[in-house]
Amino acid sequence: MVQLRLKEAGAGELLRLAREARKLCAGRALLLVNDRPDVARLAEADGVHLGQEDLPWPAARAILGPHALIGVSTHSDAEIDAAQGADYIGFGPIFATSSKPGRPLPPPHGIEGLRRAVRRSRIPLVAIGGITIERVPEVAGAGARCVGAIAQLCGAPDPEAATREMAKAFAR
Repeated sequence: MVQLRLKEAGAGELLRLAREARKLCAGRALLLVNDRPDVARLAEADGVHLGQEDLPWPAARAILGPHALIGVSTHSDAEIDAAQGADYIGFGPIFATSSKPGRPLPPPHGIEGLRRAVRRSRIPLVAIGGITIERVPEVAGAGARCVGAIAQLCGAPDPEAATREMAKAFAR
């Protein structure tokens, strides 16, 4: 799955890039647009990933329809509870991360916090924040259904190969 995340892009530029990303992902990966269900719909993306400041997930569902994937970033029990009904939640940070400079983040939840969040959620949980290939076995063992790994994958010399290795590690 690829998440198009361009916080500074204007709507027109984001739509243009989302349409290009859709072509690149076709038949290879699902495409989610970050924050913008309107752009996701116009670009014919597979869904949207929402932050806490974005439209609530039921509003995104109204825009995108019943078959789109909708994910919600969460950091607390209350946010996990409010996201139930979406297709998945992103929960974190699990470990310290440098992928979101200038944004205040809660302290890392650690593996025990991840286990608690997995038990609390009725929908699949994606672990985010400081996930490396070395940490994948304990994250998977704590019950995460998958991981988001910006720095590990996007910073790799070969992001595609790094993604394949991460998927293999998670499958083990």
